[in-house]
Amino acid sequence: MSRARTARRIAAGAAYGGGGLGLVGAAAVGLVLAEVQFAKRTVGTGLPDPPRADGLYGSEFGGPELSPGPLRLGMLGESTAAGLGVRRARQTPGALLASGLAAVAERPVELRNVALSGAMSDDLDRQVGLLLDGDAPPPDVCVIMIGANDVTRRMPPTQSVRLLTSAVRRLRLAGSEVVVGTCPDLGTIEPVYQPLRWMARRVSRQLAAAQTIGVLALGARTISMGDLLGPEFAANPREMFGPDSYHPSAEGYATAAMAVLPTMCAALGLWPESDRLDVSRDEDMLPVAKAASAAAGEAGTEVTGARGPWALLKHRRRRRVAGEEPAPGPASTSKAPTAPVAEPR
Repeated sequence: MSRARTARRIAAGAAYGGGGLGLVGAAAVGLVLAEVQFAKRTVGTGLPDPPRADGLYGSEFGGPELSPGPLRLGMLGESTAAGLGVRRARQTPGALLASGLAAVAERPVELRNVALSGAMSDDLDRQVGLLLDGDAPPPDVCVIMIGANDVTRRMPPTQSVRLLTSAVRRLRLAGSEVVVGTCPDLGTIEPVYQPLRWMARRVSRQLAAAQTIGVLALGARTISMGDLLGPEFAANPREMFGPDSYHPSAEGYATAAMAVLPTMCAALGLWPESDRLDVSRDEDMLPVAKAASAAAGEAGTEVTGARGPWALLKHRRRRRVAGEEPAPGPASTSKAPTAPVAEPR
């Protein structure tokens, strides 16, 4: 069965209450997941909690008291959204995206990161509640990175997609733009060997495609995390992965942020490139399921709903902008070194 067809079945099961769906056969999946869990134990985490990066970024563009006030960015998901594996707040993906968004918008950005290391999609409801409960206005844009723990802990893919789409629906109804970083390619974990590496890749890419189909219907966008993220990680795994060989390093998170930032800015209408097709960069307009399948196999690819059953695959340009550390207190405006994120051109 093709990946597109499998993804359609998973997404349909999520939408209409279907149960779990075998992806490559129950025995094979169980073997893959056991191997992935063994790999995680082999490399060992032993990592400290990710640093807290919540705060105001881009203070040089004005304070929160100035109209129209700062843009609000919410980060949700699992350890990759939280920034597990780095020691400095400015190295986390939330901080990189907030500083990059501030530079593009020329406006302060208020970051709130509610992601939790080890989280599965069933924690998204709680995380959304943290962002939406209370008197504060909802985020202008939210970034969700989820899926890897759903695969390794054997959550049925239909349930995984259903929980994700429920969270996206709540955020969209609250008025937030949403970008979903889809399930990464678990075939990149070094201690997982062939043929299990191939099967882990297939399972995670099928979930990524189904996630895309589910959230596009709600007006969200996706960006393929793929093999976190493609050629850069494959060519330099020692630099792109952290000390546990499972989570990204500071350079790895920066590379991921360079891919997510253009899509996030485009969702807010801040990116100079339109949502029109650009064939010079191998972009395409495809049926949603085929677009989702293609993106799952090509890291860094954005999928945006177009019209009816069609979706647009985008490969937006990536460059770097300066970032800054959030102010630790109301009286502090200290700057941090330059952080590699993206900028338009």
